[in-house]
Amino acid sequence: MNTPGKVYLVPTVLSADALFSIPAYITNIVQQLSVFYVENERTARRYLKALDRNIDIDALQLLIMNENQPPDLALAKKLLLEGKDIGVLSEAGCPAIADPGNLIVQVAHSVNARVIPMIGPNSILLALMGSGMNGQHFQFIGYLPIKPPERTKMIRELEQESARKNQTQLFIETPYRNNQLMKDILDNCKDHTKICVAADLTAPTEYIKTKTVKEWKQQVPDLHKRPAIFLIAASH
Repeated sequence: MNTPGKVYLVPTVLSADALFSIPAYITNIVQQLSVFYVENERTARRYLKALDRNIDIDALQLLIMNENQPPDLALAKKLLLEGKDIGVLSEAGCPAIADPGNLIVQVAHSVNARVIPMIGPNSILLALMGSGMNGQHFQFIGYLPIKPPERTKMIRELEQESARKNQTQLFIETPYRNNQLMKDILDNCKDHTKICVAADLTAPTEYIKTKTVKEWKQQVPDLHKRPAIFLIAASH
């Protein structure tokens, strides 16, 4: 019986000009892989070519996995059992963190295949590091509800939970809805609650600011279409 293939979790850049944030050993691994599960074929091709322009992109098998098209798990299982190594490539940052790559990892565990998470930029940790908020106890929520009543309720609950547990709350939004989310946070949180906004992480335009709600209200940044992550730290 073949030894199962391995699953490599390949991080990618958070911004187009942040290739410096990818360790050199990632390129060495990528050069050896011919099968990748990716969120977007076009951006995956561009990234792989940026890592090594000599990679024959057309010879690669790029399999799609995103919110509109779940990954073909039966195929992943078949490939691993045949001894084929698989790369999992996120759209930005680390695979299996706020993306569907975790489903491929589940398949790997089910057939006793080795899973190799690789070092790279992650917006959740970078934002937390730069926020000055509690890094011992935190919770990543992902996306908040889109509809206003549910979103307002969630923001208030997260603020209360942060105060009760001394816990940093982190969440994200689709970039074109950032300004509305910021408005909702400022409208529904207490004046002394601290909010951190971390946008364009690793880019030349990187922006990380922590202020109270009262301070933010004096000057609200324009976050439209900027990849951002939001953090709340409330006190009693």
